[in-house]
Amino acid sequence: MGVKKKKETQVTSLTVCHQDLETLRSLADVEGKNLASLLLHCVQLTDGVSQIHYVKQIVPLLEKANRNGKCDPTIRSCLDILAGIYLSLKLKNPLKKVLASSLNDLPEFFLTEATQSFTSRLQEELNTTTDLYSYRKVIDNISSCMENFDLGRSSVNNLLENVLHYLQKSLIEISEENRKLAGNHIIQTQLMNDLLVGIRVSVMLIQKVQGFQRLHLKSSPTWQSMCGLLSIFTKFLSDDDLLQTIQSTSGLAVILFIKTMFHPPGKIPDLISSLLLRSVDHTSIPEWLLNCCRRLCCTDVSQSALLFLCQGTLTMLDWQDGRMGPSGEALLLDTVRVLFTLSSQIKESTLEMFLSRILASWTNSAIQVLESSSPNLKDRLNGNSDVVRRLLEYVYTHWEHPLDALRHQTKIIFRNILQMHQLTLEESGSDLAADGFIFQLTESLLRLEWHSKGKYTCLGCLVDYIGIEHILALAKTIPSQILEMMGDQSLVPYASDLLETMFKNHKSCLKSQAVDSTWIDKWHETWVSPLLFILCEGNLDQKSYVIDYYLPKLLNCNPESLSYMVKILQTSADAKTGSYDSRGALGALMACLRTARAHGHLQSATDAWRDLVSSARIKQGLIHQHCQVRIDTLGLLCESNRSTEIVSTEEMECIQFFITYNLNSQSPGVRQQICSLLKKLFCRIQESSQVLYKLEQSKSKHEPESELTRQHPSVSLQQYKNFMSSICNSLFEALFPGSSYPTRFSALTILGSIAEVFPVPEGRVQTVYQLSHDIDVGRFQTLMECLTGTFEEVKILAFDLLMKLPKTFVQFQDSEKLQGLFQAALELSTSTKPYDCVTASYLLNFLIWQNALPSSLSAYLKTQRVACGDGDKSAALVESNTLIVIKCLLENLEEEVSRAENSLLQAAASFPMYGRVHCITGALRKLALNSLQLVSEWRPVVEKLLVTSYRLSAVVSPVIQSSSPEGLIPMDTDAESASRLQTILNEIQPRDTNDYFNQAKILKECDSFDLEDLSASVPNIDTSAEIKGKEGKTCDVTAQMVLVCCWRSMKEVALLLGSLCQLLPMRSVPESPDGLLTVEQVKEIGDYFKQYLLQSRHRGAFELAYTGFVKLTEILNRCPNLSLQKLPEEWLWNVLEEIRCSDPSSKLCATRRSAGIPFYIQALLASEPKKGKMDLLKITMKELISLAGPTDDSQSTVPKVHALNILRALFRDTRLGEIIIPYVADGAKAAILGFTSPVWAVRNSSTLLFSTLITRIFGVKRGKDELSKKNRMTGSEFFSRFPELYPFLLKQLETVANTVDSDTGERNHHPSMFLLLLVLGRLYPSPMDGTCSALSMAPFIPFIMRCGCSPVYRSREMAARALVPFVMMDEIPDTIRTLLAKLPDCTDQCFRQNHIHGTLLQVFHLLQAFSDSKYRMNTYFQQELADVAVCTKAKVWLAKRQNPCLVTRAVYIDILFLLTCCLDKPSKDNRPVLEHLGLWEEVRRIILGSELITGFPYTFTVPGLPQYLQSLTKLAIAAVWAVAAQAGEQARDVPISFSQLLESSFPEVRLLTLEALLERFSAAASGLGEKGLPPLLWNTGGTFLMLAVKENHPECLCKILKILHCMDPSEWLPQTERCVHLTPKEFLIWTMDIASSERSEIQSEALRLASKVIAHHMQTCEETRDLVAPNLKQWVQLVLSSCGDHLPTECRLAAAEVLTSTAPFFLTNPHPILGLQDTLALWKRVLTLLQSEEQVIRDAATETVMTAMSQENTCQSTEGHTEHRASAQ
Repeated sequence: MGVKKKKETQVTSLTVCHQDLETLRSLADVEGKNLASLLLHCVQLTDGVSQIHYVKQIVPLLEKANRNGKCDPTIRSCLDILAGIYLSLKLKNPLKKVLASSLNDLPEFFLTEATQSFTSRLQEELNTTTDLYSYRKVIDNISSCMENFDLGRSSVNNLLENVLHYLQKSLIEISEENRKLAGNHIIQTQLMNDLLVGIRVSVMLIQKVQGFQRLHLKSSPTWQSMCGLLSIFTKFLSDDDLLQTIQSTSGLAVILFIKTMFHPPGKIPDLISSLLLRSVDHTSIPEWLLNCCRRLCCTDVSQSALLFLCQGTLTMLDWQDGRMGPSGEALLLDTVRVLFTLSSQIKESTLEMFLSRILASWTNSAIQVLESSSPNLKDRLNGNSDVVRRLLEYVYTHWEHPLDALRHQTKIIFRNILQMHQLTLEESGSDLAADGFIFQLTESLLRLEWHSKGKYTCLGCLVDYIGIEHILALAKTIPSQILEMMGDQSLVPYASDLLETMFKNHKSCLKSQAVDSTWIDKWHETWVSPLLFILCEGNLDQKSYVIDYYLPKLLNCNPESLSYMVKILQTSADAKTGSYDSRGALGALMACLRTARAHGHLQSATDAWRDLVSSARIKQGLIHQHCQVRIDTLGLLCESNRSTEIVSTEEMECIQFFITYNLNSQSPGVRQQICSLLKKLFCRIQESSQVLYKLEQSKSKHEPESELTRQHPSVSLQQYKNFMSSICNSLFEALFPGSSYPTRFSALTILGSIAEVFPVPEGRVQTVYQLSHDIDVGRFQTLMECLTGTFEEVKILAFDLLMKLPKTFVQFQDSEKLQGLFQAALELSTSTKPYDCVTASYLLNFLIWQNALPSSLSAYLKTQRVACGDGDKSAALVESNTLIVIKCLLENLEEEVSRAENSLLQAAASFPMYGRVHCITGALRKLALNSLQLVSEWRPVVEKLLVTSYRLSAVVSPVIQSSSPEGLIPMDTDAESASRLQTILNEIQPRDTNDYFNQAKILKECDSFDLEDLSASVPNIDTSAEIKGKEGKTCDVTAQMVLVCCWRSMKEVALLLGSLCQLLPMRSVPESPDGLLTVEQVKEIGDYFKQYLLQSRHRGAFELAYTGFVKLTEILNRCPNLSLQKLPEEWLWNVLEEIRCSDPSSKLCATRRSAGIPFYIQALLASEPKKGKMDLLKITMKELISLAGPTDDSQSTVPKVHALNILRALFRDTRLGEIIIPYVADGAKAAILGFTSPVWAVRNSSTLLFSTLITRIFGVKRGKDELSKKNRMTGSEFFSRFPELYPFLLKQLETVANTVDSDTGERNHHPSMFLLLLVLGRLYPSPMDGTCSALSMAPFIPFIMRCGCSPVYRSREMAARALVPFVMMDEIPDTIRTLLAKLPDCTDQCFRQNHIHGTLLQVFHLLQAFSDSKYRMNTYFQQELADVAVCTKAKVWLAKRQNPCLVTRAVYIDILFLLTCCLDKPSKDNRPVLEHLGLWEEVRRIILGSELITGFPYTFTVPGLPQYLQSLTKLAIAAVWAVAAQAGEQARDVPISFSQLLESSFPEVRLLTLEALLERFSAAASGLGEKGLPPLLWNTGGTFLMLAVKENHPECLCKILKILHCMDPSEWLPQTERCVHLTPKEFLIWTMDIASSERSEIQSEALRLASKVIAHHMQTCEETRDLVAPNLKQWVQLVLSSCGDHLPTECRLAAAEVLTSTAPFFLTNPHPILGLQDTLALWKRVLTLLQSEEQVIRDAATETVMTAMSQENTCQSTEGHTEHRASAQ
């Protein structure tokens, strides 16, 4: 929120050559008043900004000279020098623009001389510049001459012939040089930019110079140059090796040059049409054009060339007012046809982006033409035309595109379509909303699912055109529908933008129609009421996004709505204060006030907004249970739209109150918000304090009356100081030893913000507070101790805070302590605990930067510290200190590596070397290595560092590269690596047992570590020796310790080498004085990474080696040295060749998903410059896809596995983004075909690749729903993005269907079926999908239907799901009827149950999709479903015993159940549709004839029995509810009762019935049911009591206990003796026994029920209270035992809820019922739950405390009233 400092403009000063300088000296007059003197003084200055001042004086001086009426030689010479100065300045230098601007005002008298001077100088530059790399400067000068500079334009006009020739020559030479330097992408990038500028200048020349309008002479030099340039542009346009921006600009230039050179102009549209349609008649065009554009006049013009020609056509021709006539209209239509063709062919993301922009440009041109076009064109471009239909198809298939910019273009196209249609309507004043096309478009958009982003943007465009009233008429609840979607982060921006468009439009519409102010009530009802509902009742994400996105826009539109919202929320805030999982009205109120204040809709003065909310309510918000309420309340205090607003005393008190209770928040997001808001507050304090200082210094007697002066500034400043000191005291108190990570993180972050916002004052700047003044020795020690924790984030924050303190603040007086601190850091750097080496790194860096190293270390520095100025002194000190520390660490590391070479076991136990390397890397990273002063001392250190790193890697690599590094099982057969590995194995593995993993090795350290001694000391597993560490303690050494030592060492070496390459300057030649790394050393590092990435087996090792290697490749790609720049390419070809050859001697790892090989290739490709052509990626992908494809060669298995694994890594790499998308189709083909391989390794890799591609295509899965529409795509969008997959999937599906549906009846399982159905099942239909398309989805339907006959159950299910997206919504009923007709009749003799099952599943899923659609409420839907019901009824035998298969019976019953749910509305004659069709009667017969009534002859071994039982029970329950709803209490015709279902011997039946009943009881108990319990469930307590005692199925018992808990105990407790022969007391004991003995979920419910029973007894008479008193001890023990940390969350949550519900009776009762010991024990458990690690349990325990406190307040209040009444009497 702080004020940003304005960036200082850097202006390079102007200079002149020596000759011009001498000329100026000779011409300058003595008084220094003439132009020469002015220029001389100007060029002698070194500051460019000062020179601007002098340049601006040139014209006024010449105006004075103009009055004398003479142009003397002095002025002429000065004008000549000025021309030279202008041309010498760089294009972006501000001086150039200032000079041009000044010379534009040159007196007319001097114009001729000035033009001659400029022409002369420019001609000289054109003639003398021959260096190819200087051409750019001349081209820039030509460009600047034509850009708003009259003199320059005149000069270019004079030299037109020369300029054109120069441009032609420069473009030819630069392009030739670019071709020669192919591969050197740094210079190529520079050259291509030069080419681009040259083309742009050529275009500008044609557009701005008038001479071209009269160009007729074909033999003139100008004409020849233009022909030459046109040839060049044509060549560039077709050259795909150039940047696409060059091709794009060349397309513009080609069309512009043709337009300028071709005569007559009337034939230009026909000519360009023939070029675009590739139908040029060579005999009808001029020879010069054929010569220049021969590449464009043939039939094989590339896609990109055609695309850019279309762009040139739309941009460079004059479409305004239809000036090109009928041929122009024809060209317009031809252009869009070409674009449509290209859209189906182009798949490269950059070209797709160009295409979308060009299509949007086409719609703009069409609008221009339509404004005065022929009726014919209007007919061809209206809403119902083919062109608009295809444009809409383009919009629908691309509005969900991953590229943001492309989605934006679809919005522009859609908006322009509406405008085009409006222009085609004959009656300009007609109602647009009533138009058939617009109405149909609106309806289809509203029918779409809200998860589609494109729906929001297109609806927004429609609102702008037809108004919101028409849309609200069609969908009244649309505001609520959109607000409901605001829980999804990806949709929030789109939803909020649409809502803003809508409510703004609605407001203006209502205001224009209204006669008084009552319109606002309707507006509030439509837009504010749904918002308030969401704020109070919505889920957390939904509320957060609505507050962040929607609320500010609503308040900006209508600030007066705030008072309306506050008034409503204030009323409900007392009743709905909220809880841990609900913000309530108080939270909504705080959110509204915070947003209003932050956006300036509240008066800033404290008392102004305090009128809206009391101080008590603010404090209530600051410690609210819900974290977001606390954040919003804090935001209300901290945020303001004015950064200098004074912070009031009340605000400071509230902030202090907040900090006391909120530093320990467990949520990282909440901590981040708290720290951010407090930083805003500190910025306000700092900036308002500057205003207060100015006021204090002001001596004005008449001070303005404002909030700033209500108290003396010095008082406010003192309050600020006291407040900040108080905050710091609180924060340092929170950093006590043992404080939690969240507390430390929050406190250190806030302290860091304070140090940053209140810097050490410099000069006269005053600061109200300095953190260093409040830090004493004790607090400094506290910060140092923070470096020793286990969390690195805390260490980083503590270190940064220490570094922000003034250098003079940290003083080390005691040299012994200094030596001790340094020694401690060295000890920590070799600790076996990884976090200790991180501490060591920060400690050493701190000592380095504070210049606090022990004096004994100075011997490490050979060169004395160089003398330097104050500015460089600290940098030199840091450098020498860093060098000292690195030398010391390196010396220790060398010694330890030598010892590790003798015994890696000892190293792992006593001195793991990775800590030293980590500290060295940490020290190097903090140093500016590009400006070193002690270069001569650094070089040997770097050299030694590299050598030691390689030695360390050699020691640990046998473990990392072994076939099984995690367990070190010796499987390597390679002799070279096996020998070293065997040595290590001999060290750490027992000789006579395989029980190595169960027993740690304890070995003795001896002077000479001998393997023979080792083997002698381990005769068996029970006898072992010891290794002793540095302190003499024995060390247990396991394989895991050795592995950790090895992979962490590899990790640190990789990061060190990567950092060295990234940070150190390179030496071009070994004897070069600058730079530290030689080319050879860089190559060695590259070879090191290659070896370890390609040969390591341990994932941790190669993943981190990859991190270092990426740093190296990024440096190499930017390196000017050509040999280094070429290295990544060479490495890539080598590894691809090695993969391709599949040599048996290759060390490449073919298991572990190819180990580090994919990482290696990923690093090489991902670092390739994205702005280039990405040639390496293209070639690599082509090679990999070729290797991954199907082959007959058995030798190709290993290369294929590698290729599939590498492809998977590349498709997963987010850095490759959309560049990789064109290869997705080929990758999918390889994965699907690879799944058919007989080799397991190929199938495994194919599966992994396929999984990655599904994620890449459909997005990362965010929810649990396997087929969530967020991770799906419409069929038309999928096949338009990947058209190659259309024929492939169709062909594969046909093959699969043929094998499944074979007549032989053999079980032929095609391996690809699963993958194919998985892809097809992720597509879904859209109302916007076109029917006429080359990529029609109809051919897939018969094959998917046939896949439903598969003998595999899962495949039949997937086929049914996959069928849904391929059937259009309005075709579903017909398809269902067709499928039902295929089912056999009961009289048929021969049928397959698999076929029946597959068909029924397809009917079920289609019916489900149809019932979920937007058609649901209309008559068409009801009629179609009624027809389907009739067809279904005809096959009802499938649900009866005539059908022996329970699986197919179950699916048929599911279909019946779905139909009963959908057809629940009365028909026109008020008869229920289901009754009218006789469907209920059939259901009744099915149930009465089913096994639910007659009993089951089956056992559980019958296939499909559980599924059948569940389906039948669901149908039976629906029938019971339906009859009960019609008959009320007279439920005689019920086919089966709930009692019968609950007495079933099958738990599936009982469980489903209990779930249905629980839903009704829960709704009635919570008051959500509309009419309470249905009469059918009255007086059922006894039934559930009997069920509870008899039930033995855990889940059913759990549900019964829940139902009893929902019921009022007074209804069923008196019945216990009659129903279950237990007294209420005995039933309570029975419940508690269950709670103490059963599984956790039953325990929880039994505990809740027992507690409710006890609470009921406590509330009734004394007699019953005394009855249960003896059992309270058992209940207390039960609650205490349910709070243990080892128990499941559900148990502890139940205990917390029980404590809350019984708090008034046992925890806060003024007359305690329990004994003191039991009461205190319960309170102790409350405190235990409050400290739980799980947020949900802490929140529930908080409810207990709040209940107790409110009870206490109630008691106090009651006692107070009683005392008051007594005293009154």
